[in-house]
Amino acid sequence: MKRYLTFAIMCALVSCGKPAGDQNPFFSEWDTPFGTPPFDEIEVHHFKPAFEQGMLLQRAEIDSITTNPEPPSFDNVILAYDRSGRLYGTVGRVFSTLTSADTNDELEAIKAEMSPLQSAHSDAIALDSLLFEKVRTVYDGRYRAGMNAAQLRLTERVYKRFVRSGALLSETEKQELRLINEQLSSLSVRFDANNREAVNSYELVIPQRDGTDLPTNVVSRAKVRAEELGHRDSLVFTLSKPSWIPFLTYSGNERHRRAIYEAYLGQCAEGGSQDNTQIINDIVRLRTRKAHLLGYKTFADFVLDERMAKTPGRVYEFLDDLWEPSLAKATEERDALLQLKRSETNDSTAVLHSWDWWYYAEKERQQRYNFDEEQARPYFALENVRTGIFTLCNRLYGITFRPIKAPVYHKDVVTYEVLDTDNRHLGVIYMDFFPRAGKGAGAWCSSLRSQGYDAQGAKIHPITTITCNFTEPVDNTPSLLTLDETETFFHEFGHAIHNLFADVPYEGLLGVERDFVELPSQIMENWAFQPALLAEYALHYRSGDVIPESTLQRMRQSAMFNQGFMTTELLAASLSDMDIHSMREYQPFNVAEFEKDALTTRRGLIPEIEPRYHYPYFSHIFDGGYAAGYYSYIWAEVLDKDAFEAFVESGDIFNRRVANDFRFKVLAPRGIRDGMDLFRDFRGSEPSREALLKGRGLLPPEPAEYSGFIVAPVPDGPVPSPPDSVLRQILGEGPLVQ
Repeated sequence: MKRYLTFAIMCALVSCGKPAGDQNPFFSEWDTPFGTPPFDEIEVHHFKPAFEQGMLLQRAEIDSITTNPEPPSFDNVILAYDRSGRLYGTVGRVFSTLTSADTNDELEAIKAEMSPLQSAHSDAIALDSLLFEKVRTVYDGRYRAGMNAAQLRLTERVYKRFVRSGALLSETEKQELRLINEQLSSLSVRFDANNREAVNSYELVIPQRDGTDLPTNVVSRAKVRAEELGHRDSLVFTLSKPSWIPFLTYSGNERHRRAIYEAYLGQCAEGGSQDNTQIINDIVRLRTRKAHLLGYKTFADFVLDERMAKTPGRVYEFLDDLWEPSLAKATEERDALLQLKRSETNDSTAVLHSWDWWYYAEKERQQRYNFDEEQARPYFALENVRTGIFTLCNRLYGITFRPIKAPVYHKDVVTYEVLDTDNRHLGVIYMDFFPRAGKGAGAWCSSLRSQGYDAQGAKIHPITTITCNFTEPVDNTPSLLTLDETETFFHEFGHAIHNLFADVPYEGLLGVERDFVELPSQIMENWAFQPALLAEYALHYRSGDVIPESTLQRMRQSAMFNQGFMTTELLAASLSDMDIHSMREYQPFNVAEFEKDALTTRRGLIPEIEPRYHYPYFSHIFDGGYAAGYYSYIWAEVLDKDAFEAFVESGDIFNRRVANDFRFKVLAPRGIRDGMDLFRDFRGSEPSREALLKGRGLLPPEPAEYSGFIVAPVPDGPVPSPPDSVLRQILGEGPLVQ
């Protein structure tokens, strides 16, 4: 991707303060495969000057819009604004990739320094009155200007973005908003740093003799970790998911289970060295004030104004409808586990605690279904699961994946070129699988380059990333994934496919509603354990044998097991998120007491179940973009289960024509239309919650219950050609790119 940055390059060479031979890679064309970032050349000291010049150049681009003497038009205002900041965006995406997946103290220092400056830069543009007047002029005349549907959509989006950013405020109010945004940016950085430090600093060190009831692969990883930290004859467990979850699931030592789970639940709690509770108070106070400045009753109202749900009332109605049956199911599960614990311990007065749930649930699963996930794990080697995902994408969409050698930021990262049905280049995907110091917890998908079109009309192909924290290989044993990790891989790959299939004419139309964005990821999970696909990828890592039918049968029978717990902990986090962002007036509050009142006192959450995240380490909502939006995961599950029914109804879950329809009506258009409109186009109706309730076992089974496992033949015949007319129909008359 070429960058014409003569002015910025000259400024950078003057301001960088480095020797002449130290060329900043961000200021030249990247001679790499498909324009991938030259991670082998990028150094920490390159980021600050690159950010500075990116902001300087974008400011100059904005000034050229405001000083243009020609009458405001779509081309010289909206399109020019949409194309501004390309360098700044590139630097930001590379920097964000590193700070989330492979950070260090130097990068974190730059992040802390640049964050308020970036916030000020964004506000300077969003609150530029001259720019907004030009945007408003184009917006007011949009119906007379002969715009096509995409131009009209972008114009309306840009105008609303400015209004939501404070363009209609008085100068005094604008100044207050600037200060709020700057403070929120800094607080988010501090919240994230505390979380990372809390995860990285905790170790549960136990003697090797206390690990005899743990699976061999869990013990092997814990031994390696102990050796790395200098602990002899010990096992070390941490707060990364591949460590603490298996420990809670299999350790028979209740004292140790309690220690690690309380450490997990107590991350960044009040009084600790990484205390986030005051930061949370400050974030909520500032967000509430920001919402009031912009004319909204609560921050949740402000956020949801741009979501499919639209209002907090609709979200609460949705969550409340699910809460009662989920909690009732969880209570039944609790009673069964309590009886199991009393029987196992021969103590009729024993109490089931939250740190017991995982352990006794696994025992219950084994007793009821004769199924232990460890029996299945040898069939889910990471490389085989990746092959399964590639196979699925080929069967659905006809796309293929080819390994390439591109510069990477860590030796564990692998890269692939993605080829479309006609073998044309579609994009590049990076995959980074294993936990390490400097890497955030969880799994996510992001972009190093977004799809777009340049000024000459040539398509810019996306570069997307998948980052996970999967079970790492040990000695001669490859990475063997749990069923949850396998499902997570399918999930994140769905996000990547959404990025790769994007085909919109303007960058400002790439974004989709937060409660829609999980549809493309979650629908992929529906194929993960289908027998027809498992037969192709679930192969024993040593023998190569296909996973036995008896194991599949037990997997199938246990598919609904523990769903009350899983749904309740998810809903609890979703409700606590909504509650903390639905304050009409901020008053200082005790974070733990607020959460307890919201979930236990008012909604009856049973003490044996904790919400998926407590506030002090709830990164999704305090530094991850999901504020008043964590409900999106289960909201989108309604969409994904209903959308998958289209494949089921066709009689072939790999139906290429249905997949083609999904690609060009849902995935490719992205933000060209509202998410619900795209969904209706695909399904022909509103989504039904019934498939979700069935999928989670919250409805009584029907006589011919759908098990979630469908055997379908491999489809015959060629892949349908992509319908060139689809996007043009969506966009209306006129060329794709102006």
